[in-house]
Amino acid sequence: MKKNSLLRKEIEKYLQIPFAMMIILFVMNGVVYGMDTTSGIIVSGFLLLYIVVFSIIYYKRRPNIMSDLVAFSFAHGSVQTELIKELAVPYTLVNLKGRVLWCNKAFYNVVKSDAQHMRKHIQHIFTDITLELLQMEPEDNNVRTVHIFENDRNYRVEIRRVDVERVIHEELAGDVQKDDVLFAVYLYDETDLVEALTEKEKTKMVVGHIYIDNYEEAMESIEEVRQSLLVALIDRKITKYMQSADAIIKKLEKDKYIFVCQQQRLEELQQGRFSLLDEVRSINIGNETPVTLSIAVGINGADDVYAVAYESSHMAMDLALGRGGDQAVIKNGEKIIYYGGKTQSAEKNTRVKARVKAHALKEMLVNKDKVIIMGHKKPDIDSLGSAIGIYRLATMMEKKAHIVINEVTSSIRPAMNNFIGSSVYPEDMFYSSEQALETVDPNTVVIVVDVNRPSYTECEELLAHTKNIVVIDHHRQTGEIIENATLSYIEPYASSACEMIAEILQYSMDKPKLRPAEADAMYAGILVDTDNFVSKTGVRTFEAASFLRKCGADMIRVRKAYRIDIESYKQLSEGVAKAEIFLDDFAISEVPTDGVDSPTVLAAKVANDLLDVENVRASFVLSKIEDVVYISARSIDDVNVQVVMEHFGGGGHGTVAGAQIEDITIEEGKEQIRQLLQQMREEGEV
Repeated sequence: MKKNSLLRKEIEKYLQIPFAMMIILFVMNGVVYGMDTTSGIIVSGFLLLYIVVFSIIYYKRRPNIMSDLVAFSFAHGSVQTELIKELAVPYTLVNLKGRVLWCNKAFYNVVKSDAQHMRKHIQHIFTDITLELLQMEPEDNNVRTVHIFENDRNYRVEIRRVDVERVIHEELAGDVQKDDVLFAVYLYDETDLVEALTEKEKTKMVVGHIYIDNYEEAMESIEEVRQSLLVALIDRKITKYMQSADAIIKKLEKDKYIFVCQQQRLEELQQGRFSLLDEVRSINIGNETPVTLSIAVGINGADDVYAVAYESSHMAMDLALGRGGDQAVIKNGEKIIYYGGKTQSAEKNTRVKARVKAHALKEMLVNKDKVIIMGHKKPDIDSLGSAIGIYRLATMMEKKAHIVINEVTSSIRPAMNNFIGSSVYPEDMFYSSEQALETVDPNTVVIVVDVNRPSYTECEELLAHTKNIVVIDHHRQTGEIIENATLSYIEPYASSACEMIAEILQYSMDKPKLRPAEADAMYAGILVDTDNFVSKTGVRTFEAASFLRKCGADMIRVRKAYRIDIESYKQLSEGVAKAEIFLDDFAISEVPTDGVDSPTVLAAKVANDLLDVENVRASFVLSKIEDVVYISARSIDDVNVQVVMEHFGGGGHGTVAGAQIEDITIEEGKEQIRQLLQQMREEGEV
């Protein structure tokens, strides 16, 4: 009724406009009288006739005009209401509590219900539209958009906050008060759009590379007359496998291939876990060395730039080779997925790479003034020994060098005692992180040894203070790498970082000479990482040990320095006694932490000893320091513990690996290992 009254007043004002205009006509008539009386009389006559005719029309037609206009107005309002009801976009009104108050026919059709059953909570209809979505923040500007999947359909839901006082309707008067809040909910069906985008994503092209890891070694291990047959079999396996995925494949070099395929076919290869790796490895026509492949795939991401996919595939290949080969790596933006990597890395007989890296390192040191060397946190003897080797190289080149060590653990204390307080070595040979950060400048080379993950280094901040970074490591790479390294020498085939540094020293100087204490430290690093030349030991390992012996390393002295006391031996025995055998193949244990100087070192020794138990293929020993649980993993068979530890964010080698887990107990850590091993056993990974 209020709207009716307002409408009548507006129409009344509109109809009275001609009366107001008569004032202008009277003024005009007066002006004409002043100019000419006869003309004024004539105009007065016409003015009088106009007043009479208009008055008759106004008073006789006014009721009909008012009724027609009001009727039109209400008819127009009814049309609007009907249009809203028939709107093709599903639309509903809900209150602040999420209760549905009104909805149009399209909304009824979507939810397949009628008006009698619609007076309920919106979340009962669409489970993804929660009350939290109605709690809008100022930055939302009273509008919020979400995407939901309901009843096999995809919807874009737009929720708008409504001013009730401005738009309240009579039919809602019983349900809301003027100070209530309403929300208009619009549903836009995006199913066809989502399906089209999904199809587009599936047909997007991806780029990949296939490298034969050990082409030269495989050719040398077979008779010359059979080499061409071996190459033909490898080509046939690779070509047939990629053609099954409708891929275009091209051989670039004798041991390199490039291929392009649709992303949906790549997903099929992923489901088969890149069985090509096993197929090629199974080729045996007399070759003593199994052939292994590295497969790298780059996905161009959201940019749809194929050059990005190509570059990503090269980065993925670097990761695959850095992890020892015999695996597939997929790089999609920042996401990296690994497949394979079950076999142990084969030693490379050639030293060409070591010689090239040694000369590159020497040239880099020539142009710099200072050298800062650091290993990983809680350093072991391999980390310290390799740092000592680089220190000797820098001093032979007359460069000022420092080694960053924040904590002297029991595993390195015997070696440290030979350097700290010695008159042969300067007092500033060892730096803390704070001292290193104060010393570093743009003309300083930072050399990282025995680690390739920035978060594991002694001083991660140091990497940001110089552009001259060198990485020398024997651990397999993970997704976390040291960015912008000027020189990177990561060799998973090597037994230890000390072995790599020993080779570098031989190629860097004509007559390299180590002091006995330095040779002892490096020899001990090789000894510990190979478990007394049992694990990951190759020809080059013994050659490096021979070089260190020539430099004065004494095996008896090293053995005496690294013996453990009786209490530590009892603790080691306790760790072995607590071991449980899981799934008949895996030993899981823990070591005590109270009164133990270095629980992680003790855990590593227990893990090594457990491998001497019959039928144990891998061992996992846990230790806890403060709120962090450390896992030492070892294997003696075909179990790649590095792949296992990667699930916990760790890494290492196929036979020697570790990880760190924060904010859990040792029992929780054991249970996580059991569940992971059970899952990997079911999936055929271990």
